[in-house]
Amino acid sequence: MDAFGVSRTVLREALRTLTSKGLIESRPRVGTRVRPRHAWNLLDVDVLDWYARVAPPVAFALKLQEMREMIEPYAAALAAQSHDDDALAKIGAAHAEMVAARHVDEWVRADLRFHLSVLAACSNELLIPLGTLIERTLEAQLRLNARRADVFNASLAEHTAVYDAIRLRNAQAAREAMEVLLGVTRRRIET
Repeated sequence: MDAFGVSRTVLREALRTLTSKGLIESRPRVGTRVRPRHAWNLLDVDVLDWYARVAPPVAFALKLQEMREMIEPYAAALAAQSHDDDALAKIGAAHAEMVAARHVDEWVRADLRFHLSVLAACSNELLIPLGTLIERTLEAQLRLNARRADVFNASLAEHTAVYDAIRLRNAQAAREAMEVLLGVTRRRIET
């Protein structure tokens, strides 16, 4: 309480939150301890966000990238097969915003909308929450990648290939285009 200048009530509420998130555990006569990292639920939006703030940046970005490489190519193929007009319009609007972006912030917001719209277009209600889960950490990764590129919109052609394949309902081309796009992202992270 002294170290952070907070009241006992605030401290209790913070400990209650950390316990409910599975980050700490309290035992009578033992006290309160931080649970091992492998026991943390990183599929909790708050825990993932907190972890992303303290994890080694490149190592965390590569872990997030591995997850994206497992999910997004398949999601792009599903989106190509099953999108409706509204879902395609959202992907198209995000793509148009990317084309029109004048600076990194506009690009990143549009890029994030593009990837979240592809997940939503899958018509699989189990994939949509993944976008919500990684939204904050993905935004940080997209911003970092845009800044590492020679120009912030250097991957526009790769995004266009994904959009065109989805629009044309070509699942194989959508999967391959997303793999190429994510390959570009991985190379930027690793450099």
